Amino acid sequence: MNIKSLLLGSAAALIAVSGARAADAVVVAEPEPAEYVKICDVYGSGYFYIPGTETCLRIGGFVRYDIGVGDVGSFDGSRAIDQMNGKDQGTWYKNTRFTLKTWTGQETELGTLKTYTETRFNFGNSNGYGDEFGNDAVNKGVTLNFAWIQLGGLRVGKDESAFDTFIGYAGNVIQDTLVPYGGFDTNVVQYYFDAGNGFSAVVSLEEGSGDAGAAVLDGAGNYFFNATSGNDTIDSYVPHVVGGVKYTQGWGDIIAVGAYDSTWEEWAGKVRLDVNATNELSLFIMAGYGTDDNIDRNFYKQWGGNWAVWGGGTYKFNEKTSFNLQASADDDKNYGVAANVAYDIVPGLTVTAEVDYDHDGKFGDVDNRNWTNGDKKNSVGGLLRFQRSF
Repeated sequence: MNIKSLLLGSAAALIAVSGARAADAVVVAEPEPAEYVKICDVYGSGYFYIPGTETCLRIGGFVRYDIGVGDVGSFDGSRAIDQMNGKDQGTWYKNTRFTLKTWTGQETELGTLKTYTETRFNFGNSNGYGDEFGNDAVNKGVTLNFAWIQLGGLRVGKDESAFDTFIGYAGNVIQDTLVPYGGFDTNVVQYYFDAGNGFSAVVSLEEGSGDAGAAVLDGAGNYFFNATSGNDTIDSYVPHVVGGVKYTQGWGDIIAVGAYDSTWEEWAGKVRLDVNATNELSLFIMAGYGTDDNIDRNFYKQWGGNWAVWGGGTYKFNEKTSFNLQASADDDKNYGVAANVAYDIVPGLTVTAEVDYDHDGKFGDVDNRNWTNGDKKNSVGGLLRFQRSF
């Protein structure tokens, strides 16, 4: 009986110890399921969903390196002061740029909600005359070139003027402003309309940009602004106004824009025709006209005189190589010609070699010179650009 009791007691003890050890056992937690980035193909390639949201995001940009030679007037060369003997001489124009871009898109009950930003970082020298220490290569600062919000057809924020973006720029050359065709940087309130049959339109209220001038006291004791040519920012509650219409078909398109500069009470307009002549050849011609009753050049009519014209095109030799040409002229006898060959070495890496010619119709007239501020009446230069886009 004692032996039986002893065996029963030992078994009970063993069961108790086993239960205690089981209670103290380490439990390994199951790993959390991994949350992978989900591709969003609604707005094109490169978008992905921001985790936990219905917003699609794309990140891109480019790294660019420019090498310029020649005269200053065509923007390609640079001037410097020799630091040993003080001699004025030509030098390379160099600039490296990193551009960061972001796009977002999301579908809402009021239409597509989109944003776009573009920020640029630059390092290099200028293409004008250097300061007393020479034409130093330095960080040129950071610029916010685009930062807008768009819901449906309504866009607000920092953009380039619809006077340029809606009608298109002036060809696929690097120096497309040898004869300028309008101002760029501005805050906007815009509305875009697309009928879906090739017809579209825009109305844009714009702030302009630039130096508003300096306050000067006149002989009667009143302050007025001694405006400079950079005075393109509105000076009241009345905005600059741009309106445009476009008709697009398979053969090309025809576009017209008109603009009112509220600061100077001047008008300007441009019309443009694009033609897809063949699968390889595309051509364009654009003409502008503007008033100059109160000032020769304003935010929109930046060319000389009343009229200006730009034309050119692109010819694709093959999938990797294209030739681009632009010629321009204005009422003040300013002329420009730019031509380049662009070659895609590999996808995402393009090398462009360009030659530019610029004629200043009023060289020597400080108040009415070609806006390039060339140091010669006729300037020639060349530019080599390497760009890695992603």
